[in-house]
Amino acid sequence: MEKRTYIVGGALIAILIIVVLLLAYVPREGGNQASGAVQLAATDNGRTIKLTIGQVVTITLEANPTTGYTWDVVEPLSGPVMRQVGEIEFESESDAIGAGGVQTVRFEVVNAGQTALTLVYHRPWETDVEPLKTFAIHVVAR
Repeated sequence: MEKRTYIVGGALIAILIIVVLLLAYVPREGGNQASGAVQLAATDNGRTIKLTIGQVVTITLEANPTTGYTWDVVEPLSGPVMRQVGEIEFESESDAIGAGGVQTVRFEVVNAGQTALTLVYHRPWETDVEPLKTFAIHVVAR
């Protein structure tokens, strides 16, 4: 009888592990996640991202504000689908003067719909100059 208890107990533990693994797995399709935060980088430029209301999108892009260049949000400045959360943040890659790093901006999905999300890397005072880089995605929120 004791041997049977170990077999049944082992089978139950194996089933429990499988269930936990299946529940923890969130499929990622085309840069999308079913819930939680979504991390995007330069390699996601040009993609269509499917999101749900309440998700937060974090975009992290290389930058060096000491050169005068910075990432700015062009679209949406304010919109019915997404809102910017906080300010654009800069994190230096080192303590050296003039070191580059990354700038991070966050958006929260507030309503269902579709919108373009566009950022430009430019010197804000150079109004008649094309941006050095552009990052754009299409967001489909439900």
